[in-house]
Amino acid sequence: MDNIMSKLRNLDAYPKINEDFYSRTLSGGVITIASSVVMLLLFLSELRLYLHAVTETKLVVDTSRGETLRINFDVTFPALPCSILSLDAMDISGEQHLDVKHDVIKKRIDSHGNVIETRQDGIGAPKIDKPLQRHGGRLEHNETYCGSCYGAEASDDDCCNNCEEVREAYRKKGWALSNPDMIDQCKREGFLQRIKDEEGEGCNVYGFLEVNKVAGNFHFAPGKSFQQSNIHVHDLLSFQKDSFNISHKINRLTFGDYFPGVVNPLDGVQWSQATPSGMYQYFIKVVPTVYTDVTGHTIQSNQFSVTEHFRTSEFGNLQFLPGVFFFYDLSPIKVFSPFRES
Repeated sequence: MDNIMSKLRNLDAYPKINEDFYSRTLSGGVITIASSVVMLLLFLSELRLYLHAVTETKLVVDTSRGETLRINFDVTFPALPCSILSLDAMDISGEQHLDVKHDVIKKRIDSHGNVIETRQDGIGAPKIDKPLQRHGGRLEHNETYCGSCYGAEASDDDCCNNCEEVREAYRKKGWALSNPDMIDQCKREGFLQRIKDEEGEGCNVYGFLEVNKVAGNFHFAPGKSFQQSNIHVHDLLSFQKDSFNISHKINRLTFGDYFPGVVNPLDGVQWSQATPSGMYQYFIKVVPTVYTDVTGHTIQSNQFSVTEHFRTSEFGNLQFLPGVFFFYDLSPIKVFSPFRES
């Protein structure tokens, strides 16, 4: 103990000075240690604050014009097969992108979430390289075969050599294809059988959309879409189903590129359907954001907030399309988030 006390006294940084010698005390040694610890903590705290960058947010009116908005999405539908799922996008300027296939990937998944197949094609059967024509009760390859569009031809020279082309011709006319078995191309390609084979499967669809930077919506819904009396409708009769389960999980949804600190409120959101069918709606307010880091690198992106609403398929006398709809609107205010060092 005496040895410890002696060492503490020797640590006294401010000894009392007499005429001929220094007088170090135990209390002086304790005060020296305590003050050294406090100074070290203060130094580390100030160093941390100096090295830590904080954001300064500035709001300005967004005067940009003619820009596009990139929407990145990754959504899983555990009870909706890929063969009947389509993606449409439209905005208030009147531009429409129906049955979007470009930059969209679909994964067929089983009831346990395992991937069965990954493909980048649209709804329905793949096209046949060599069309078939019936001759004397048998089917033969015929390169000059021109299949009927069953009244949906835009001109006498139009041909529909497979089921997808017939359905596309019907869509352009604004007609619904009620019974695919009445269409020779759909019958021999096994359109309805393919739908039945995928019964109980789900679909993971991901990719991105490039849309005008104006208010609009995009939605995932069963069936091929078309316009009928200026109303956006989907061809659901061809699937011969009474209801569609639109339970879904949003793995990722962003408007623009990622930047540090951004929070995407819909990432990981999951919803399970309890009613037979309905329309699930997300109302999104998108806020343009410019992020600048300490090196001067700038990222043009967006933040957003969201509210949700579910509408059953019957509401009074109205019928609603089953599907998941994302309605987005652009804020007139742009946020600047430049970094500065403390």
